[in-house]
Amino acid sequence: MKNYTKLAAAAVFGLGALALTATSASAYIVCNGEGECWHQKGHYDYHPEWGIVEHPDGWAWGAGDHYRWHEHHGRGYWHSGVWVHF
Repeated sequence: MKNYTKLAAAAVFGLGALALTATSASAYIVCNGEGECWHQKGHYDYHPEWGIVEHPDGWAWGAGDHYRWHEHHGRGYWHSGVWVHF
């Protein structure tokens, strides 16, 4: 009976750790005013004049919207088709 109790306790602990990890990792879909969008891990404070908007990770543009999807390496933002590092 002790083995089952230990196994159940380990499972509860493992699920709790997994839930904590899943909620602490935040991701966003970010788009600029030119319609360029990309994934981003974490929140950045962009300058308002850059016209960048963060959306929740599950966000999707509508059928009539005109966006382009880009991937990137590192921290920064897209501007006129060029990845600007910061």
